[in-house]
Amino acid sequence: MGDTRIVVDAMGGDYAPEWIIRGAVEAVNEGAKAHIILTGKEAVIKGELAKYTYDTSKIEIKNCTEEITCHDAPVQAIRSKKDSSLTVGMNMVKSGEADAIISAGSSGAILAGGQLIVGRSKGVKRSPLAPLIPTTKGYSLLIDCGANVDARPEHLLQFAKMGSIYMENIEKIEKPRVAIVNIGDEEEKGNALVKETYPLLKECKDINFVGSIEAREIPNGAADVIVCEAFVGNVILKLYEGLAKMLLGEIKKAVMSSFKSKIGGALIKDSLGELKERFNAKTKGGAPLLGLKGLVVKIHGNSHNEEVKSAIFQCINFSETGVNAKIAEKLSEEQA
Repeated sequence: MGDTRIVVDAMGGDYAPEWIIRGAVEAVNEGAKAHIILTGKEAVIKGELAKYTYDTSKIEIKNCTEEITCHDAPVQAIRSKKDSSLTVGMNMVKSGEADAIISAGSSGAILAGGQLIVGRSKGVKRSPLAPLIPTTKGYSLLIDCGANVDARPEHLLQFAKMGSIYMENIEKIEKPRVAIVNIGDEEEKGNALVKETYPLLKECKDINFVGSIEAREIPNGAADVIVCEAFVGNVILKLYEGLAKMLLGEIKKAVMSSFKSKIGGALIKDSLGELKERFNAKTKGGAPLLGLKGLVVKIHGNSHNEEVKSAIFQCINFSETGVNAKIAEKLSEEQA
């Protein structure tokens, strides 16, 4: 298999283009089997690339004269800014010139571009954002975390199937446990959406459904695929990130509070480093928008080089395992 062709939106994100380009160069220098296409203002990109030594055959520039910012209306920006770094990159994925696109830019524009330009695979009703979140047992997939706040039961059923395929192929989990987020584990609990979705998941033979999951059980790894609509998923994700940051900060503060605690801290420094790395979003790349005809990956707006690099390796893995094709095959069969 040849190199995965990956577009990196060089102008998207709080720290673009410097840290975005640095991440792309580091991925190439660390042996990524990828051909990187940096979209954005050519002169600016060339200036940043001049700082590094790398295999120039692995990185090319696609000049774009426009940018989409967080202040732009997402759908209008995608439709009107035809020569933006994001729109051009999306069109390259649509045409098959690229296998994937990574962007730290406007979430709304990325979601709109994925749906309007790249397009959903046959049989896919909605495309969910699906990040991996750390648990005591490894990682779980949170699906959806921000793309569909008005999801219906049949959408959540598809999310469960997509999530199962993802975890089987990317995380190599056999028969991943699927659960739906609820306010209790009794089948009759929940709002109207959860109550209507539960029997669909229970009857589905394509997934290993284990019932409802309360939010407090998510960090314990009680399920491998966490199904919810985007409003709930986004709240879970943001609380997860904020709580992890707060706890790690409090641990550091406690360790540095006295001479005795500093000695103890020195003894457990390696273990604390491993713990911090587990909660580092950069290590698992970004959130793919599943169910599209090509791969679209959203990374944090404040991404530095490490998350860009990790997302590039994530795209390679995604492409090599053929997750998109497997999702399309499964869901298109149901429409036949």
